[in-house]
Amino acid sequence: MTRLPTLAHANASFVTPQLLVGGDLDPYDDELSGRQLRELVDAGLTHIADCRVEADDTELVSRLAPEVDYWWDGIDDAGQRVPASWFEEAVTHVLTALESPEAVVLTHCHMGINRGPSLGYAVLLGLGWDPVDAIDAIRTARPQAYAAYAEDALRWHHERSDTPEVHRRQDHARLAAWREAHPLDLVRVIGEQRR
Repeated sequence: MTRLPTLAHANASFVTPQLLVGGDLDPYDDELSGRQLRELVDAGLTHIADCRVEADDTELVSRLAPEVDYWWDGIDDAGQRVPASWFEEAVTHVLTALESPEAVVLTHCHMGINRGPSLGYAVLLGLGWDPVDAIDAIRTARPQAYAAYAEDALRWHHERSDTPEVHRRQDHARLAAWREAHPLDLVRVIGEQRR
């Protein structure tokens, strides 16, 4: 089994050698955000898929790391249903990047709890991962990841792959059972991330 790098400054976690999920660069400390971005690039980062509706790092990334392909398509994190069209566009962008064996993509949001990990989950589904193996890999890599939109990603994946209804129900039941067996106290996690 390949040992994945651990990052000291960046709020991101490797799920696979080519996929990281996480939170944003520090919005208040320019020196720290530059150090975080440099650490990510030194770890091989080539692409960023930013899921935040509330912020856009296009200028920052183009100034400090012009070699990184930065893609922004923000969504809210309000417990809403994420449409299949958003996952289709975002996952297509990431999978296109991952066609290069040298590509390393970060899917991120603000804290790295819901939106970024949910997109990472959808990417794993798009790569052919089993739904439970994918959510388990996300949580193993990033224990604070809840991936609240994983169920929407799974619905998108089933529609995209024309999965038979019986398998759709089984996958959703397996995902629900995994969540029940692996509860996460979101209030505690959000508080810890804010600190």
